[in-house]
Amino acid sequence: MNNLKFAIDMELDGEKYYRQQAETNKDNSLSVVCLALAEEEKRHAQILTDKMKEMPYQLIEMGTLSQAKNIFDGIDDIKIPGKVIASQLDFYRTATENEKQSIDLYKEYLSKAIESAEKELFEYLIKQEENHYEVLDNMALLLSHAEEWVEDAEFGVREEY
Repeated sequence: MNNLKFAIDMELDGEKYYRQQAETNKDNSLSVVCLALAEEEKRHAQILTDKMKEMPYQLIEMGTLSQAKNIFDGIDDIKIPGKVIASQLDFYRTATENEKQSIDLYKEYLSKAIESAEKELFEYLIKQEENHYEVLDNMALLLSHAEEWVEDAEFGVREEY
């Protein structure tokens, strides 16, 4: 039960973080991504809470992030604690690290799970967090190309993206 409580708290902390970032970026499209992440983290916390209380729960594929469209339109800089102004890339890197920690935690819980319903729950959460990670990592990659890429023919073959 302590593992579930820790996981619930982690998901709620993730929801809070993403909602704060959505508020910080309410004037640009990054808020859409942050709100989608916040809703998914909230849903994960509810599933874990239901499991802890031995109540029924549904493992529904959300896919909210993959449906986010035109997120780069109008995005300026975002704020991250410790920096006056941070780039979107900083947000995506921080968010991917948070998601990676969630994946690692759920993999650890999965390895200790005994009953099949518990294994199914942690496999579901791993898949959800891996989806978050993949989407965020791809966005970070696209932004890093924009910030770091030198466009000049003399530099040779370029990676397709």
